[in-house]
Amino acid sequence: MISFISCSVGHPRQPETLLTQKEMDLARSVQEVIEEAMLRLARHVRQVSGERLCLAGGVALNCVGNGKILREGIFDQVWIQPAAGDAGGALGAALDTYYRHVDRPRIVQDQQDLQRSSLLGPSFSQSDIESFLSNYQYKATYLEDESLFRIVAKLIAEQSIVGWFQGRMEFGPRALGNRSILGDPRSEKTQSVMNLKIKHRESFRPFAPSVLRESVSEYFEMDSDSPYMLLVAPIQKKIRRKVSVEDQELFGIDRLNVSRSEIPAVTHVDYSARIQTVAEADHPRYYRLIKTFQQLTGCAVLVNTSFNVRGEPIVCTPEDAYRCFMRTEMDYLILGNFLLDKRDQKPLTNDVDWQTEFELD
Repeated sequence: MISFISCSVGHPRQPETLLTQKEMDLARSVQEVIEEAMLRLARHVRQVSGERLCLAGGVALNCVGNGKILREGIFDQVWIQPAAGDAGGALGAALDTYYRHVDRPRIVQDQQDLQRSSLLGPSFSQSDIESFLSNYQYKATYLEDESLFRIVAKLIAEQSIVGWFQGRMEFGPRALGNRSILGDPRSEKTQSVMNLKIKHRESFRPFAPSVLRESVSEYFEMDSDSPYMLLVAPIQKKIRRKVSVEDQELFGIDRLNVSRSEIPAVTHVDYSARIQTVAEADHPRYYRLIKTFQQLTGCAVLVNTSFNVRGEPIVCTPEDAYRCFMRTEMDYLILGNFLLDKRDQKPLTNDVDWQTEFELD
């Protein structure tokens, strides 16, 4: 655990108000202190422990710090609990009870992630989804897999924003390809559109790339697994775009909006990205979608953000997904093998404004 001593820096910034240099300087300073603390702890642990590091706890969600630990080469391998924080603590308590108090054997398989991509939540069959759509008479088209992946990849390539609902729900704060909102990383407009019209949050917030595991080093300066979107790495220099002198002199949000690579929607101002690697064995359907997008466009990356609006939990059920779809400006919703076009849907009636239903983060 890392403790911080509170100090006075004036009144806290209110949501939606102008970002000033003070907020930027404060965020930068706190981040650098956290990174230094994480690196010192990691070096100490390496001296007294083994060559592999397992991270958990809320600070382990700091993917910039995690990336620095990895790049420093302090450990041979780094694994980060995808539900780091209170949720992961509950998981640890359950496992402790299972092994120590119920006397069940602990099975360890070297080099294999037994958290199974963190897809530990509820799932809904095609018949469940079909019953939901039929009960409410929502218009949808059923597509066989071959057509589904081809059509969805084409929609994303045409700059559509797509809600993607498949299989088991992810456990933890990150959507990993089963409860996700997807977009085209090549578009300079994707980040602002997804923030302002889909997530309803401030436009500077970055999005993460999902990249085929075998292609990660083509786009990013790393060649290791990052299945839980908890590592940040630099963008490869060969796909970076040079920033003009005029753009370098911009301030704040204007500077963030400058296109910096061939995948600008996921490239941060410092030419880094928060990466999710997608392996076929772990995510066969999500992998197939990205692979189809690559075959269509030459790009093995998708923008992936959690299927929710600001302040709302990630959607769990088909009904949750449909409600979120209709409350935002998403273009299409995929529920299993069913494709829903926003233009074919009737507006929700008697719907509660999500901004009054959920406390904004």
